[in-house]
Amino acid sequence: MEISETLEGDRRGDDALIEEAILPTNLSQRPIGMLGYAWIWVGIAVIIATYSLGAGGVEGGIPLAQVIGIIALANLAIGAFMLLTADIGTEHGLSFAVYLRAPFGVRGTHIPALSRGVVAAAWFGIQTYLGALALNGIGQYFLGFDSWFLWYLVFAALQVANTAMGIKSVERLASLAAPAIIAISIWMYFTLEGVAQTEGINIWTWQGAEQMSIAILFISNMAFWSTMAIDIPNLTRFLAVEPGTRKFTRRNRNVFWAQLVALPITQALIAGIGAVSFIATGNWNPVEVIQGQGQGLSLILLLALVVLAQWSTNNSANLIPSALTFINFAPRVINYKMAVVIAGVVGTLCMPWQLLDNLFVFLGYYGAFLSAIGGIMIADYYLLRRRRLNVPELYQMEGQFSYAGGFNPAGLIAWVIAGGLAAWYSQYAILIGFPLGLILYLLLMKAFVLSRYPQIEMDQPSGDAFLATSVGVSWTYDEGKGFSRRSLAETSASGARREDL
Repeated sequence: MEISETLEGDRRGDDALIEEAILPTNLSQRPIGMLGYAWIWVGIAVIIATYSLGAGGVEGGIPLAQVIGIIALANLAIGAFMLLTADIGTEHGLSFAVYLRAPFGVRGTHIPALSRGVVAAAWFGIQTYLGALALNGIGQYFLGFDSWFLWYLVFAALQVANTAMGIKSVERLASLAAPAIIAISIWMYFTLEGVAQTEGINIWTWQGAEQMSIAILFISNMAFWSTMAIDIPNLTRFLAVEPGTRKFTRRNRNVFWAQLVALPITQALIAGIGAVSFIATGNWNPVEVIQGQGQGLSLILLLALVVLAQWSTNNSANLIPSALTFINFAPRVINYKMAVVIAGVVGTLCMPWQLLDNLFVFLGYYGAFLSAIGGIMIADYYLLRRRRLNVPELYQMEGQFSYAGGFNPAGLIAWVIAGGLAAWYSQYAILIGFPLGLILYLLLMKAFVLSRYPQIEMDQPSGDAFLATSVGVSWTYDEGKGFSRRSLAETSASGARREDL
């Protein structure tokens, strides 16, 4: 196919892979600024499981100050990795599942994408359950009413409705919740420090009896965010960006503050609170500790933190990724609002109240396979395609990315082998899965796939025909006309809106 044919619009009439919410966002459809994105990440980072990370470190004999420092550095490292995958969103406006059509095929994408989507839905259920318990605590205190399941349904419905309204609604919730979360978290720290002082414990000199290596603590914290590291384009495709910004750091500057400042600081703060809670009481969960001692306003503040933390995380880290994978699976029948509802239903049907007992074991194995996907994405996007992507073909069932019956054997084989070995050595999963996935994918593509299934953008590694934001244009789709690249002025003049905005 000639380049001009691809860029001027594909008129083959194949809409099997097209739905509004998974089309590329153009430059006029990116409303999230630097502060808004940072607030989103503050909300994402504050989840109950984060407390256990810090507690595990001090219990393992690592002093509190070192634990906080290691966790901050680990999140800086995973944040740097997120910057790489984030560019898929800022450059081309693509979601995670749609991009996976390139390394896995238009049908093969469903295997890794749905594995992420279903688990994201399960996470939604887990965090909604934790939020429902907090709401039930408020109901019991003020009303004498006890029904956590009813609160679960109410809380789930509120979150689904908020997310279904689009990314602007998600950002507004985060901008309100995140400052409150930070303020309440600081109050929690001083409350727990006071408990420690009452017991005659110096939190900065206290040391646990067990032995944990600094390396294990570092790696486990990196693995914690491996899910978001691979599907971060779901969010970055909505970030405001200056057209024509060829320099990577400038194009992704709104990503930098969130990933390299907001995430490490917030994660270190919340994990530190979990560590102080363990030092002071032997319980890593500060919510349980303070709830057992609190009453009146202090109890309400505590439970409000739980509710806001679950809500702000669920919107952007669970419901949106899950919904987009469901749309990608059946674009002809599932739209954005329907997909968000499906994600909520699936999360509930997973019976999250039963999952918590074995949650961390499961996350270890799950993260192993996700780390391999990360390696494959980096190999495909940077090392093979050099950030150039034939976006119109991602939406063609019989196009460039159909490979063998819709499946790219290189991506699937590399994923299974690298993910399997990473799961076998789960303690070091991210150090195995990522590099091995990257290397295997490169070798398999060059040895077996590219000679049979040519990739047109790879023939022009230094041209501009398959770039977007870097050269001041966006990939746009018009029904009946196909894809084209348009400037910001052209997309703004069209006034096109999206269902997920």
